[in-house]
Amino acid sequence: MKSLKHLLIIFFAVMGTATLTAQDIHFSQFYSSPLNLNPALTGVMNCNVRLSGNYRNQWASVLKANAFSTYSVSYDQRIPVGRSDFFGVGGTFWGDKAGESNFATLQGRLSLSYSKKMSGGRKSGNYLVVGADAGASQRSIDFLNLRYGSQHDGEGGFDPNLPTNETFDNDNFIFADISAGLLWFSVFDEDNNFYIGGAFSHLNRANQSFQQDDFEELYSKFTIHAGGEFLVSDRVGLVPGVVTFFQGPSFQLNAGTSLKFLLGKSKRLQQAFQIGAWYRIANHFNDAITSDAFILSTKFDYEQFSIGFSYDVNVSSLRPASNSNGAFEFAMTYKICGPEVRNVYCPNF
Repeated sequence: MKSLKHLLIIFFAVMGTATLTAQDIHFSQFYSSPLNLNPALTGVMNCNVRLSGNYRNQWASVLKANAFSTYSVSYDQRIPVGRSDFFGVGGTFWGDKAGESNFATLQGRLSLSYSKKMSGGRKSGNYLVVGADAGASQRSIDFLNLRYGSQHDGEGGFDPNLPTNETFDNDNFIFADISAGLLWFSVFDEDNNFYIGGAFSHLNRANQSFQQDDFEELYSKFTIHAGGEFLVSDRVGLVPGVVTFFQGPSFQLNAGTSLKFLLGKSKRLQQAFQIGAWYRIANHFNDAITSDAFILSTKFDYEQFSIGFSYDVNVSSLRPASNSNGAFEFAMTYKICGPEVRNVYCPNF
């Protein structure tokens, strides 16, 4: 068991730099990171300004101080247009670091959206939203900390003095990134709504190679997501959600629901507590789709402020190395509401 754990630690250190170049960051609380999910969600909110922050830490039980970590901060606002429509503008900055090689990505981008009311009345409505974003990213790596198969001594050990026959031209590079998305949401009344959307990320398929003469394109990513809020009694509601990612050979699906307990309400804002259970499946090294994690989540809404916490319990074939530990996440949202009220309540992202 110790030998297996040692080999998996090395695997994470190497593969975290070799394969993640073709994959994106993800959050288990995807509903709390709207601008990373779909640019069409920019400005879709029941207030005028939204500030969001997310942090994820993964594989700490295996990699200790070299655990994978991801953070994101975003700002967006909606701007009224005419009687019922909205513009959305926003910006996002996120960073991600993986493994002993410090394989890191930093990205900043700006996003725009337009929400068009298609039908409905004063307290209900059906909206079509189109959005896009553009930004710049930097990827970097510490080649001196990489480990290679040729450096194994044949007895389960690792000798960094063994030759690798590997050379690299750059330890960092910058590339542009462009994405677009669509969203449809229906508001039935103040407490019930539904949404479905899709996004097409990395339209320009930027080069990801650290070698000047090579070309390794960043796979485009297709995202499909849906969810809503449905009140089942005066004080209890369901908040289901699902998201699917397709990126090159990689596939991932998160699905589940939260049970929402209303504690109070003032105009558009709520005081509520949520507990949720989610499940993630993904394809792994042999391309088979298998169970990946069981996710427990909680969220507390108090007026303009929301705070969420989730924990992934690893149920994949990597359990022997991780001791079933996965990742924890922390999410915060703060909304600024002005006096303008249009009587249509957006999904509560």
